[in-house]
Amino acid sequence: MKLKQLESMLGELQQFSNPKAELEQYPTGPHIASRMLYTAENSLGDVNNKIVADFGCGCGTLGAAASLMGAEQVIGIDIDSESLEIASLNAEDLELDINFIQCDIRNLVWRGPIVDTVVMNPPFGTRRNGADMDFLSAALKIASRAVYSLHKTSTREHVKKAALRGFGASSAEVLCELRFDVPKLYKFHKKREMDIAVDLWRFAPKTNQGNDN
Repeated sequence: MKLKQLESMLGELQQFSNPKAELEQYPTGPHIASRMLYTAENSLGDVNNKIVADFGCGCGTLGAAASLMGAEQVIGIDIDSESLEIASLNAEDLELDINFIQCDIRNLVWRGPIVDTVVMNPPFGTRRNGADMDFLSAALKIASRAVYSLHKTSTREHVKKAALRGFGASSAEVLCELRFDVPKLYKFHKKREMDIAVDLWRFAPKTNQGNDN
């Protein structure tokens, strides 16, 4: 699938109707989501015929992108039941077979299939300090091949140190810097819209070193 086609299809998805500030629910726009999954597959072969999990899937944009890019199986995980309902409708509209699980990532005990790749746009940790690191820690425990994640560029050194020293990643690489559009969704937002510099990271778990499967 071509990048423009992927972005166009993702642009048709429903997004949060009643976003929750405490969960830092911001939609992952089609521009970022399409480039994230397109890069993961076309540059590194981490999506097609792979089992992909979307952590904190929200309305399911990243999981849908993974499925459209040829993932063998996609599993979306989120704590919020309302988001999962929208994600399920989005998958149905695109005729995609995606499994959804309601779970707090911090309490995740994985009993499903071996996950090759985790994709995620975690909370930035502005409402609950350390929320982004909870997601990264969990993802590196589950993924057997790679973790793709978005983090604020301003936290780059902290993220790299945590991944390599704290969570046992064998590698942590910034693939590119992107602009994340944040619309005015909540009362505490003073601007109509703003964009935040974010890094697209690829992390490899230590157990995967030298694994080309």
